[in-house]
Amino acid sequence: MREVEVKYRVSDREALHVALKKRGIKLGEPIYQDDQAYAPNGWQFGDNKLGVSFLRLRTVNNRHTFTLKQPTINALSCLEHESEVSDREQMHQAIMHMGFYPTVRVAKTRQTAEFDGISLCVDDLEGVGTFLELERMVPEGVSESAVQDELAAFVTSLGTTAERTTKSYDSVVRSAQTE
Repeated sequence: MREVEVKYRVSDREALHVALKKRGIKLGEPIYQDDQAYAPNGWQFGDNKLGVSFLRLRTVNNRHTFTLKQPTINALSCLEHESEVSDREQMHQAIMHMGFYPTVRVAKTRQTAEFDGISLCVDDLEGVGTFLELERMVPEGVSESAVQDELAAFVTSLGTTAERTTKSYDSVVRSAQTE
């Protein structure tokens, strides 16, 4: 399966909540996510991401998840594999020994909802701002760019002010840190 998503920086969080509510979309309770992103040794921000494997360790409520993402057509359309791990520190050490290095920590509070086969996330990234992320898991053979266009059209239909970004959260956080 491939994860296909679009991301938008939201300038008016309350207006977004109102627009979602008008569509009958109820966000879940806020949860805190602590993500550590990893890149392969030798890769640097600014290098091409396509076809490169990136890793993430995520902790939510003392549960840890290991994820591999490999961008296909752009940074927001990825081959994805994910599994729960019991010991974050041991997995961190294993990742380091596999030839990866930690890039940025992405800390956020997330509220989620499902709507018409779309996963919606309203994310408050610490030190960065509010984002709306929409994603859909698609099988091989489905046009990833067509899915991104469909997701973008949905965001436009909400009628809120949001600026689309083509960056993944690790790149968004990295940019905020270097400004």
